Amino acid sequence: MTSVLSVIEIIVGILLLFGGGELFVQGSVALALLLGIPQLVIGLTVVALGTSAPELFVSLISTFNGADDIAVSNIVGSNIFNVLVVLGISAAILPLRVHSRLIRRDVPILLAVSMAVWGMASTGRVTWQAGLALLTALVINTVWELRTAKEEGEAEAGGEIDQDDAKGGFLPAFIKLAAGLGLLVWGSQILVKGATAIALSLGVSETLIGLTIVAAGTSMPELVTSIVAALRGKADLAIGNVIGSNLLNQLVILGLCAFLSGDRGISVDPMIIQRDLPIMVATTVACLPIFFSGGVITRLEGGILIGLYGLYLVEQILPYTFPSLDGPIERFTLAALIPALVLLLGWQSLSHWRSTRRLPE
Repeated sequence: MTSVLSVIEIIVGILLLFGGGELFVQGSVALALLLGIPQLVIGLTVVALGTSAPELFVSLISTFNGADDIAVSNIVGSNIFNVLVVLGISAAILPLRVHSRLIRRDVPILLAVSMAVWGMASTGRVTWQAGLALLTALVINTVWELRTAKEEGEAEAGGEIDQDDAKGGFLPAFIKLAAGLGLLVWGSQILVKGATAIALSLGVSETLIGLTIVAAGTSMPELVTSIVAALRGKADLAIGNVIGSNLLNQLVILGLCAFLSGDRGISVDPMIIQRDLPIMVATTVACLPIFFSGGVITRLEGGILIGLYGLYLVEQILPYTFPSLDGPIERFTLAALIPALVLLLGWQSLSHWRSTRRLPE
């Protein structure tokens, strides 16, 4: 009975997060427009943060409750989910052609940040000083992004913001913003409570729940946003949503959680350091040839990404179902998942090399 109630809490928490994130974005955009903030700034800050709001509140609530494993695994799991599932499903719906300079600029930054986070976590704890460094990097990157975006034009960097969002004045904007924040806090508390209870009742770690159920649940806004963008043929928006969210997950969410944790810092499960952080970095590396070549993420490649996430889930869940397979399954995943990502990277590089070899007619 307790497990059923916990599952219901998780579902309700995810729904509240989804609704709260939508209201938060609408209210924030409307308020920003009413205050005369440029659409460029809104697109690069408010809207980008809006899709990461569920991860932010879940990780913050987890940190304040002392559930560091859920806080960290939610961030790492969401980043893996975004690349393998969100990007994979978007490409499976419509092959994604990439031309945006902004994305080509953000991918190496994301890779550098991911490797830095892996290094920070390698000691088993992310200190408040490391959190402050991540937040400082966020400020520097945001200022640089805004300056370069102004040179390239507003549409390229932030997209068009619907002016109708500001209709009704300040009161509706404040109501939406307050309601969104309230739902985000409430949904986060319910989701963390349900996830913790599930972990205890099933005898599995909070890390596993955070990497799978919580991470997938908090990534629903990114998934919906990228699917809608793909259906509308906006490849840059679909891909930029993934890259931007992964960057904010580490700079904003991990940075805030570590900084606000004080002297104790945030503890990191050794398994995350040994397995999940390397996989997160590997998924980012696999994006490099896709984005730099200005090529196409085909439906086949999208299917491969989704299949890799399936393999990742098998490695996460099966050892708890069949404990005797724990060692073999882990070795199989490490021997199959990362090489598969390397093959995907090589495939893209070869495709780009062949395309550059073709002479114009």
